[in-house]
Amino acid sequence: MKYVSLVLISHSYEIVSGLKKLLNQVQPEVSVAIAGGVEGDIGTNALDIKEAIESVYSEKGVVVLFDLGSALINAEMAIEMLENNENIIIADAPLVEGAYAAVVEAGLGSSIEEVVRAGESAKELIKIND
Repeated sequence: MKYVSLVLISHSYEIVSGLKKLLNQVQPEVSVAIAGGVEGDIGTNALDIKEAIESVYSEKGVVVLFDLGSALINAEMAIEMLENNENIIIADAPLVEGAYAAVVEAGLGSSIEEVVRAGESAKELIKIND
């Protein structure tokens, strides 16, 4: 893979599935994996997250984006379970806007640090000016 990959984690499969479709339309060459829901219900699972990371891992790296607090805990556990957990960064970014900014940056061939910065910069996005 010649681009940094993304892993999207949500308590809802439908949220990350729809977001992946959007990101694939924006940057079809960037690999995006998802982990969402647990057995058709809401929640996250460290083993599903580990498999998602493994499915898109390359030397360029993987940026992980998540929705809610327990998804972070499971993402951290998943990374600890990996034999090769180098070059994997969890971004402190809003899931939708952060993933959009990150996939655009990844599609430019940017480094993992630049992709993380792009995703995290979405926290500063002002959607409506007063």
